Amino acid sequence: MSEKSGAGTWSKEMGEGGRFQRQQSAFRRFVTADGSSGFPAVAGRYHLYVSYACPWASRTIILRKLKGLEDAIGMTVVDPVRDERSWGFKGAGIEHADPDDPAVEVDPLNGWSFLSEGYAATDPDFDGRVTVPVLWDTETGTIVNNESSEILRMLNSEFDAVAAHPERDYYPAELREEIDGLNDWIYPTVNNGVYAAGFATSQEAYEEGVTALFASLDRLEGILATNRYLTGDAITEADWRLFVTLVRFDPVYVGHFKCNLRRIVDYPNLWGYTRDLYQQPGVAETVNLDHIKRHYYVTHPSINPTRVVPLGPVVDFDEPHGRS
Repeated sequence: MSEKSGAGTWSKEMGEGGRFQRQQSAFRRFVTADGSSGFPAVAGRYHLYVSYACPWASRTIILRKLKGLEDAIGMTVVDPVRDERSWGFKGAGIEHADPDDPAVEVDPLNGWSFLSEGYAATDPDFDGRVTVPVLWDTETGTIVNNESSEILRMLNSEFDAVAAHPERDYYPAELREEIDGLNDWIYPTVNNGVYAAGFATSQEAYEEGVTALFASLDRLEGILATNRYLTGDAITEADWRLFVTLVRFDPVYVGHFKCNLRRIVDYPNLWGYTRDLYQQPGVAETVNLDHIKRHYYVTHPSINPTRVVPLGPVVDFDEPHGRS
């Protein structure tokens, strides 16, 4: 399958001066509790296609778990190693993939080999990079949404009638302005900041990305010196959006993306905070470090042409966090 058929590559997202410019998500429709969008929040109608390796997909895996939506929204995990044909399902025949990986699944709905087939079914002219997560509508046979931040909001509130834990609200009205404000600077400088550094193809672009990244990590360390979580005593969406980057930082971003001024374990508050979130009930099972490391080190040959996956570092996320 060629790039033109919708698989896409990171090379299309390189901008002026060797700076990484992430593509915009293409499908932005919404599932709503009242069905006014044309996509009612009905149990069994929607399906999440995700990767444990991808931080954006991990946001949605965590929210699905915490809200108790496993019985209402199906989920299929793709192979952590992707190629020019896009994310693949079990048996797709991707080079360097582990055919015996028990966490990788076949597509139970459509029998696809690659997720790009779902993109083509939704828009035959799609010519971008195929991304996860994907929220798929089984009734219309199309992608509803592939923007993780919007899927996160849907999972948080629109499916409450079919959620096991509708009382859990990670975007409460009284904190929305503060959460939005945090997201506004954490996303470009931290979540996407590691990519700005890692995919930079010039020294200037790399140093810009790394400098902004560590300025924000230093700022976060200060916030967490007085707050258990970003907005205070309650975990919010902002925490889960940050967590997916922090949990990958020392195993991948320090080495693979050259984000090595400091490690998360060198920040007492950020390191304790990361362990605190990891140890929340149900969260650890959403973190697959094998998938995370294999994806980054094998899938980006321009950065790691040998595709050798390092054994370390040893990171103990179960160590007591001392944040309570």
